[in-house]
Parts: sequence; structure tokens; C-alpha cells
Amino acid sequence: MADNLFDLSGKISIVTGGSRGLGRDMAHALARAGATVAVTARKKEDCADTVSSIAAGGGTAYAFALDVRSESSITSFADAVEGEFGHVDVLVNNAGCNIRKPVLEVTWDDWSTVVDTNLRGTFFVSKAILPLILKQSAGGQPAGRVINIGSVTSVFGYAGIVPYCASRGGVLQMTRAMADEFGPRGITVNCLAPGWFKTEQTKALYENPEWLAYLVDRIPARRPGRPDDLDGAVVFLASDASQYITGQILLVDGGISTGATRASFQRAE
Repeated sequence: MADNLFDLSGKISIVTGGSRGLGRDMAHALARAGATVAVTARKKEDCADTVSSIAAGGGTAYAFALDVRSESSITSFADAVEGEFGHVDVLVNNAGCNIRKPVLEVTWDDWSTVVDTNLRGTFFVSKAILPLILKQSAGGQPAGRVINIGSVTSVFGYAGIVPYCASRGGVLQMTRAMADEFGPRGITVNCLAPGWFKTEQTKALYENPEWLAYLVDRIPARRPGRPDDLDGAVVFLASDASQYITGQILLVDGGISTGATRASFQRAE
């Protein structure tokens, strides 16, 4: 075990959907911890800014094209990663999407887009990359990490995003099943679940001051998440510090999952 449990030096990490949003920030966090990071987007050129900014900070990153809804793209990506690195130590399944509609307006294609991206994509990317992680695992010693990005909706339901909630709930259950299957082979599988963060998918909500005040009132930390709030969590789950943790969900949500609602009260005398 390394003296610094959080040191990722020499590790090969993948962050799908790492060209923007929370994926970009997690890629930076892994690179700062010493990992070489493979960043993906549907168009390879979309990763250029993330790769260059990691390099500017002294890290190492590579860009790859990956469409998690395409089986052929996943296969090509896995082949390219194997050709470049030979193996993988850490896989962060971050690529995802959302479509906000009431149930009665959700189309067949809406459901397929969300669930195929968030759930099926996560599974089949994992299936393609796990053989490259298994190259690093021997004798039951944890040598590989799969980090599936879930959401607070992995454990709570919200109106207007039913397909998204279904997909993220599925990610959690898939994480648990994969942890059971691959634990004896030296791979930990965990679910990192952000709460409410402002991203491209959610920024329109944050433009509504009434909604934002309502949200903040429900979060014990009294603010939405900032991108760097995930840095420590993703490095922890990728590192030796979490070697005996698998099949778990780590909610990084400021406490909103306590389910608290505000009520006036007076101290009893």
C-alpha cells in the first residue's frame, strides 16, 4: 500500500463525458492526484480544452471519441485505450443526459435516449473496459476501480424526470451487482452520487430565484454543490484509501438526502 493513500501516480484513469461539466472537473481532480486521464466525448475534438487545461496544470490527459449509445463506438474506444495504455486502473462512468418532461409527455424515444445513455451505456462501457482493468488484478487484491456516477435520484424520486430517476436507480443496483461479481477478482465498484449541482443540464432551473431559494432551504449545507465538491470523493473512490469499500453509494449532496423539510420550532424551556 502506498504511503499516501490518495496518490494516483502511475494510474490510468478514464472519465467518460469528461469534456465538460462535472466530468471535466473530476478529470482534473484525478490528474492532480497523479493519474493519467483518458477523457471522452462523442467528438474527440470536444475534449481538447479539458486535455490542454490538464496539461497546463502539469497533468497528463488524452482525448478519445466515445458515444456510449453505440456498441461499435464502445468497442472502438476500448481497442484504442488498450492500444494506447495496455491496461486501465480506474473507470469513471460519467457520461449521461436528461430530458425534463411530465410523464404523460414522455415519448418512446425520450425514454430510450435517457435510459440507453445513463444505464445501458454505463453497463456496456464497463463490460468493454473491465478486461483491461482485470489485467491489474491478481490474487483478490483490489487493483482496479469502477466508479459509476449516479445521482441523488438513485435513491429519491422527482417529478418531471421519471426516466432519469429510473436510469439512476438502475445504476445503483447495477453497481451493487457488479461489486458482488468482481469483488473476488480484485475490483471495487461504487456509485458516486452528486446532489444538486449547476451544470448545462440544470442551469435553466438556477435562473429561477424562487426555485433556487426553495432548493437551498432543503439543503442542510445551505447551498447547491460546486464542481470541486466532488474532487475529494472521486479521488477517494479511485485510490487505495477506499480499497475495502465496494457496492456502496456515496452521496455528495450537502445533506439533501436527509429528507429534511423546514419547520418552525421553539426551544423547549
